[in-house]
Amino acid sequence: MNKISKKLIACLLCLVSVSVLAQGVKVAQPAPKIVNIVNFIRLLEPRDEKITEDVLYQTVVKQVEIMKKYHLGGTFLLQYDALMDKRYQTLLASLPKGSFEIGAWWEIPQPLVENAGMTWRGRYPWDWRANIGFSTGYTLPEREKLIDTYFTDFKKIFGYYPKTVASWFIDAYSLNYMYQKYHIVASGNCKDQYGTDGYTLWGGYWNQAYYPSKINSYMPAQHAEAQIPVPIFRLLGSDPVRQYDTGISSTRQGVITLEPVYHFGGGDSTWVNWFFKALVDDKSVNFNYTQAGQENSFTWDAMKKGFEIQMPLIAKLRDEHKLRVETMEQSGNWFKAKYKVTPPTSFSVGKDIEGSDLKTSWYNSRFYRINLLWEHNNLRIRDIHLFDEAFPSVYETQPVTSNECTFFTLPIVDGYIWSKRNNLSGLRFKVKTDAGEVLLAGGDPKFSKTAAGGLHISWPLTTVKGSLEIDLTEGQIKVNLSSKTTCDWYLELNTPPTDKLPFEKIDTKELDCKFEDTDYKLKAIKGIFSKPGNSSIFRLSPETNSIVLNTADIK
Repeated sequence: MNKISKKLIACLLCLVSVSVLAQGVKVAQPAPKIVNIVNFIRLLEPRDEKITEDVLYQTVVKQVEIMKKYHLGGTFLLQYDALMDKRYQTLLASLPKGSFEIGAWWEIPQPLVENAGMTWRGRYPWDWRANIGFSTGYTLPEREKLIDTYFTDFKKIFGYYPKTVASWFIDAYSLNYMYQKYHIVASGNCKDQYGTDGYTLWGGYWNQAYYPSKINSYMPAQHAEAQIPVPIFRLLGSDPVRQYDTGISSTRQGVITLEPVYHFGGGDSTWVNWFFKALVDDKSVNFNYTQAGQENSFTWDAMKKGFEIQMPLIAKLRDEHKLRVETMEQSGNWFKAKYKVTPPTSFSVGKDIEGSDLKTSWYNSRFYRINLLWEHNNLRIRDIHLFDEAFPSVYETQPVTSNECTFFTLPIVDGYIWSKRNNLSGLRFKVKTDAGEVLLAGGDPKFSKTAAGGLHISWPLTTVKGSLEIDLTEGQIKVNLSSKTTCDWYLELNTPPTDKLPFEKIDTKELDCKFEDTDYKLKAIKGIFSKPGNSSIFRLSPETNSIVLNTADIK
């Protein structure tokens, strides 16, 4: 193409753009895909004598080197003992401030406790138990002392207060104190997990970020006045297909995440390429997000392969304008400027790793989360949890005394806790035929976002002629069977025998539930709940071929 032709095309494109703007036509903007590269730093590792302080320091040096090599910025979060070490101070202070951020990793080591005027209770200078190494193990006045000590010393070293503070979990009292006194703008907590390392976070806003309740940092708030205005980003980059089910019938889950130390996960090129393709290519509502990076405790030898797979790929996708690489502070400021309350988001996977036909979609809003999983041409609603800003966490008023912590939301469907290895719980789509009750079957689902922050899913059926149309919106779940022929279809919850179910009463238009002394309801705007005579927990039948559930009004 000659220069004149190129100029002519450019002029025509400009004229089209001007015409569109003049007519007031809104051009749909793609949902941004955001990556935070976050590496958090501990001074020492008492669990393995081979992992010396120098090994941990050199790990951070290598992380810096590879990020600089690909011109990737990121966030380094310092545990207090590492904050007070001159080597880390010098290394991190030398990083360009426009693309790198220094913040706080909120685990509590011995020097922080003693410099705050308290007595250390741990087995080692850093003790990872929930009642020792996390703020949940301390009284409210003690939490304030720990925060004041950290933030004061951080400012003495770097000249400003940290804007990002993250940890596996931070109690709401501490988070709100950091916000009100020191004006932090972003936080992060662990991915959903059950029993891993003794910590359970289950049923929350599955990915991306949310504004937490003032009385429960794990629970998304529904109203601005009840929230801490600091977005909490979900860390570690969970496998949206497999992480949820791994470890069913065990006391703890395994880990399938973007963390570069895992052989199946962030250290495997096939998995990494699949994960980022799903992140950037599949339709998402509002924005999609993941956190890359690794804690230095794993050492460079263990994470080197994964870093060398991920960093050039992230840089390539950034250069192709398929994702944004930001510090957590930058992402927090963007989130706060754009969203006054927690927005709806989604993470969908239309094509799994080669050899698997699984497909999934996660949808979150400030009212609920839902997960749909397509398995061998059938569809199972694997998870529904409701959110209630008035649901308190016991850790906001008293310190934990055990070495474990648990955080939950309000279950309607729990395909992990209620399942056995060969008997998976879930809401399944069924239809009555001449041959009896069978599962609805179909082809590949199609995902599309709607203007009002919703996700539309169209699933072509093969059992009957037509399609299942699903609309997930901020406060409702809508299901409609679109077909020219009539059929008797419904949803049915099946679980193996368990005493963990929350259902107190099944009425025709609502489920009355109770979990940890909290009463809540799931109401059907369209649809009828019933208790069939078989082994299912309940059945949900459509009205005029539609089911509409209200997830915003649960009282």
